[in-house]
Amino acid sequence: MRSLALKLTLAFLAVGISGALLVAAVSGLNTRQEFSRFVTQRRGNPLLADLMLGHYTKNSGWEGIQNRLDNEPFLDIVRQRIVLVDGEQNVVYSHLPEYRGLDITELNLEGGIPIEKDGLRVGTIYDVNRFASGGRLPRLSPESFFLRNVNQATGVAALIAALLALLLGILLSRELTRPLRELTSATEEMSTGHLGAQVNVYSQDEIGKLASSFNQMSSELAEASRYRQQMTADIAHDLRTPLTVLRGYTEGLSDGSIQGRQELYELLHQEVAHLQRLVEDLRTLSLADAGELPLSMRAVDPKALLERTGLAHVMQANQRDVDLRVEAPELLPSVAVDLERMTQVLNNLVTNALRYTYEGKITLSAASQDGFVTLQVADTGTGIAGDDLQHIFDRFYRADSSRSRDGFAQSGLGLAIAKAIVEAHDGTIHAESTPGEGSRFTIQLPKSAS
Repeated sequence: MRSLALKLTLAFLAVGISGALLVAAVSGLNTRQEFSRFVTQRRGNPLLADLMLGHYTKNSGWEGIQNRLDNEPFLDIVRQRIVLVDGEQNVVYSHLPEYRGLDITELNLEGGIPIEKDGLRVGTIYDVNRFASGGRLPRLSPESFFLRNVNQATGVAALIAALLALLLGILLSRELTRPLRELTSATEEMSTGHLGAQVNVYSQDEIGKLASSFNQMSSELAEASRYRQQMTADIAHDLRTPLTVLRGYTEGLSDGSIQGRQELYELLHQEVAHLQRLVEDLRTLSLADAGELPLSMRAVDPKALLERTGLAHVMQANQRDVDLRVEAPELLPSVAVDLERMTQVLNNLVTNALRYTYEGKITLSAASQDGFVTLQVADTGTGIAGDDLQHIFDRFYRADSSRSRDGFAQSGLGLAIAKAIVEAHDGTIHAESTPGEGSRFTIQLPKSAS
């Protein structure tokens, strides 16, 4: 399987070669046309005849004409095209040595530019393309000579362009695939169990966004793993305490060292209830994860729901000198909820508020706006730290591991379960808090269709 770097390199190389070939084809065609036009315009130009006549006059003959014309810069383009013969039809100049000095009277010549001195023709310049096809001299083409040089130069340029494209392709492909190589290495590291691996973000393009998303995913996985480990430790602690109590008392009852009495049986019942509650909370979370949380929906009056919750906690509030009140207007729109599940959510929020509110106030309120009913549980307790606030609904998260454990809220599952239940009702829940002043949890539920 070809690597992405190789594919990018080949792509750059293909583009470079294609561009060079296209430039060569277009420039070759254009050069051929322009050169033909140039040759046509220069054909018959007396400049060449004047040059040769000047040489003839100065030297009283054609001696040295070969060297003179071979070193004349402006003849570079047409040098292979011309043949100069003297008055006796002998070749006195040709770019090709094998034709110098030949008598070409037997050849059929066409046209020619005469060179005359004092009324006598002392020479003639012939265009070799005008020689008869059956003549000894070949039909030399300066266009071919010129274009051959142009094509050679273009070929060299194309080769250089291809090499540059190859080099550029290698450099760019290595640069472009570097983040992908790092991502591959990081994912392999994560596959071995090292969660939280991070990669460098080199840009803000698609690959940069991919790297940022990977870093976020990796961090969240590491956080979830840490929360899960903490949850396992918390559950183990919650299980160990009642199991130790149960084992101790059952062993005492078994060997007769403890006599059965009503208080003992009540204690054993409480420990069993604690275990049952913990197991039920774990089951609820599992069902919520699978999207299979059973709900028995019915229209409920929001104010009645809050009053029911407040009544269940009024004794605890009085014991802590907390003013627990319900503030909700009459005739609020009803909400379609599973009464037991939503009561579980509100009980959890009020229990948390009571746990951290001393001689303060807890307010349960409801309001209606924009097709939704809003339920709030606000307290004047210790509040929640900013770092903890953004995680309190995360599963397995505990804001303070030193706080007492009394039910699912302290195993790090309570608010996560509350969030899952609310979302199962197509609602939302969020929290606001100021440390030292209190917290406010807001639930937003759609109004009942009935």
